[in-house]
Amino acid sequence: MQFIVFILVYPLIWMLSILPLKVLYVLSDLIYILLYHIIGYRKKVVFGNLKLSFPNKTDKELMEIQKKFYHHFVDIFIEMIKSFTISKKEIKKRYKFTNIQLVNDIEKQGKDIVIMGAHYANWEWVINLNNYVTHQTFAAYTKINNKYFERKILSSRERLGASFIETSKFVPAMEKNKIEKTASIYGLLSDQSPQLHKAKYFKEFMGVKAPIHTGAEFLAKKFNLAVVFMKTEKIKRGYYETTFKTITLKPTDFDDYQITDKFLTLVEEQIKEKPEYYFWTHKRWKHSHEIEDELKRRAIKESEID
Repeated sequence: MQFIVFILVYPLIWMLSILPLKVLYVLSDLIYILLYHIIGYRKKVVFGNLKLSFPNKTDKELMEIQKKFYHHFVDIFIEMIKSFTISKKEIKKRYKFTNIQLVNDIEKQGKDIVIMGAHYANWEWVINLNNYVTHQTFAAYTKINNKYFERKILSSRERLGASFIETSKFVPAMEKNKIEKTASIYGLLSDQSPQLHKAKYFKEFMGVKAPIHTGAEFLAKKFNLAVVFMKTEKIKRGYYETTFKTITLKPTDFDDYQITDKFLTLVEEQIKEKPEYYFWTHKRWKHSHEIEDELKRRAIKESEID
């Protein structure tokens, strides 16, 4: 069944992918009307997230942000489709790095790097980074159900230079790279919420307490990685710029969660500048009403152990 679905759907994706982006953006405008005005895909989730994050804004202001977000949201998926066939020349024209020298200078120091980013603007096209660095770039990905689509997605992305590692295999791959002395840059998107029972850290994010991913900080300390934040901005439709900021070159100098806190502060600043480019459809605060109960449960469990 997986193969049948693949051979039926992939040719359509490929035919769309070879179209010029200016044509695909016309399609994007049509899908926006369908998705936002007719289907209303996750509108309650998006508006609820915006309401939580910007309590001082009026409903009218939030609606404006929501509409802009949905235009961008569809564009992102159109650009993901384009990623199947986009050339190195075109992606380098459309996705630029303003201060790549910062990363190059860290490479020259012989340090491996973890780049922390958010689901903001276009995070897909950062695979272009491999064209500008000497270290090998690696990114974590979540395994998808259809193995044929997974192979095609990975091969289409890896032809641009990046290597992709399934999330569950990421740490063993890093250990292997360390043993083999493979100079590496690891890319992690760390702004989504983990499952409540797996969370080790809770903090206010955009004014709402949420379970927080701490994996990037843990890995930085375990493997002594320089930690760099990537801030991606949408310059205009189909054009992006990423600016890097060093969080630390010495992760073990920081107390637990301080690196994560610094990252979250930078993400919040980015969101507040232009909130319409953040990925608001994710149920990032779905556990907010359950957190206090979870913390009480853990406190009781710890007291029983003591």
